[in-house]
Amino acid sequence: MKRAIAHIITPLLALLALTACHHDVEWPDDPVGNFEALWQVLDEHYSFFAYKNVDWDEVHTRYRARVGNGMTQTELFDLCGNMLKELRDGHTNLIASHDVSRYWIWEQFPVNYDERIIDEHYLHFDYKRASGIKYQILPDNIGYMHYGDFSTSIGEGNLDLILSQLATADALIIDVRNNGGGLLTNVETLVKRFIDKRTHAGAITHKKGPGHDDFAQPYDYYFEPAKGHIHYLKPVVVLANRGSFSATNNFVSIMKSLPQVTIVGDTTGGGCGLPFTSELPNGWRVRFSSCPITGPDGQLTEFGVEPDVKVDITDQDRARGHDTILDRAIQILVNQQ
Repeated sequence: MKRAIAHIITPLLALLALTACHHDVEWPDDPVGNFEALWQVLDEHYSFFAYKNVDWDEVHTRYRARVGNGMTQTELFDLCGNMLKELRDGHTNLIASHDVSRYWIWEQFPVNYDERIIDEHYLHFDYKRASGIKYQILPDNIGYMHYGDFSTSIGEGNLDLILSQLATADALIIDVRNNGGGLLTNVETLVKRFIDKRTHAGAITHKKGPGHDDFAQPYDYYFEPAKGHIHYLKPVVVLANRGSFSATNNFVSIMKSLPQVTIVGDTTGGGCGLPFTSELPNGWRVRFSSCPITGPDGQLTEFGVEPDVKVDITDQDRARGHDTILDRAIQILVNQQ
């Protein structure tokens, strides 16, 4: 994805130039000025107003009426943080020295993952780990790997070692539950081991002007198979939950398009906009979605990728040390053999 990454960086640099002069007025460092600066940088550069049917002018009217220069910093932060929640976006945060506002959809849904159950009852505390990936071969000759953070770089040599160890397995489970995202380059590194031809991975779009609909034409990007490295082309199940966010959401959307892959578990947490950061007059930073990324099917996955097989962990299974989602994945793969 190196070529694709270059095309991501270029529009972000252009976005930086736009943000540096995003208004004609230099907002004062007071509650009103900071509120207006926050509202306007989102107004000019946020990506999903139309997609989410958000009337940002109406939001301005409603929240501006509550802003006064006699407010404390804490009161202003709470009000601005609540305004940002109107966007329903896990990539949009107000960041101050004392707090970070957030909208994390996975807090509202079942966790659907318990690492201790897997370690104790499936791996029996006997597993290998490399490049942040926990892996082992389960009974029924099914490989299992859990990747918990796309911020952890995957070494190509380590990945060769992992896949060589799992090569004798008849099928593979890739568990990315509770993986909150990280680097798109790690998505590419992992996906390219499960393809044998040039594969359309999605499209990237960036803002070209301050209007809500001022977008450039989407840029399609592709992944190439990992040349000279080990591939795994047998049946694969990817396990996801609401904690599978951002880069992990992107990973699941791409893997879902592959013919040998089945997605099992819950809808992912979403987050398909590349985040960008701007600064307010008082030094607070705002992080928000700037460049939408569509999946291979051309659809936005801001609200998540639905699984092929929807499963929740039941209380009864959890009590007896079973992971309902993992059990269903094993059943699916055994039936395919």
